[in-house]
Amino acid sequence: MFKGYSPETVDFLWGIRLNNNREWFLEHKKDYVTYLYEPTKELGKQLFTPFLDKPGNLLKVSRIYRDARMHHPLPYKESLWICIRKDVEWWAENPCLYFEITPEGISYGFILWRPRPTTMEAIRRHIASNPKPFLKLIRDTEKKTGIPITAELYKRPKPTDNPALLPYFSWKGNIACVCSEEFRPDTFGPELANRVGALLEALTPLYEFFNQFCV
Repeated sequence: MFKGYSPETVDFLWGIRLNNNREWFLEHKKDYVTYLYEPTKELGKQLFTPFLDKPGNLLKVSRIYRDARMHHPLPYKESLWICIRKDVEWWAENPCLYFEITPEGISYGFILWRPRPTTMEAIRRHIASNPKPFLKLIRDTEKKTGIPITAELYKRPKPTDNPALLPYFSWKGNIACVCSEEFRPDTFGPELANRVGALLEALTPLYEFFNQFCV
């Protein structure tokens, strides 16, 4: 059961940012496990509970070690994240619900970062043929969450004869509905799981809509 993060969590995150080397990490590995990795893993388990009866979804909890194949000059990440998504080859091409903690604070919500052009074309065809359910989904999601859905845009929108769909025919990628917060007292307690879980629940219809078009 998630009991919350602690000020020591934040201390470790700032520590790894300022001392991103093996020697420092090994000296503080116990802090990493106790104050960052284990609480994040427990938070992930709690957030994933509503998805246990939804086939095809999985939970990923990141590790702090960078992939050596990326040839990044620093060996460790400066954040930890949880991702709920389908079992796919590359997560960035597919929608996910996520939570991330960094030295500055937390963010959580929905993101479809780098969809394939063919995916976006399939979405445009779908909403052009049946716009009302999609437009209602966007309105309902923004009203329920109080967060706008944003996206990276094409310089030139794709053509449509429906003015109501024009903003969405501009969507290229990085489609997101995200809450970002600095650290505050209720970050350091079990209530955080309820707050994050409530937003992910509200975003699940959006997540499921985009999953129709991603493979």
